[in-house]
Amino acid sequence: MKKDIHPKYYDCKITYRGEHVMTVGATVPEMTVEIWSGSHPFFTGKQSFVDTTGRVEKFQKKFAGGYFKDKKK
Repeated sequence: MKKDIHPKYYDCKITYRGEHVMTVGATVPEMTVEIWSGSHPFFTGKQSFVDTTGRVEKFQKKFAGGYFKDKKK
């Protein structure tokens, strides 16, 4: 290997919602993730909605009431 061309290697601490979840090797000392296998519905079997921009409420407000009723074709 050539000297002085490789980035510094760290034991990177991965955090999720302020909680340390794992340590991996990386070129940065710390990472914050929005989703990981311990919180993903595919791995946990639990369904949860992560809505940070209000999209679910906007959809529910738009289609609330009789929006789909009385539509004539």
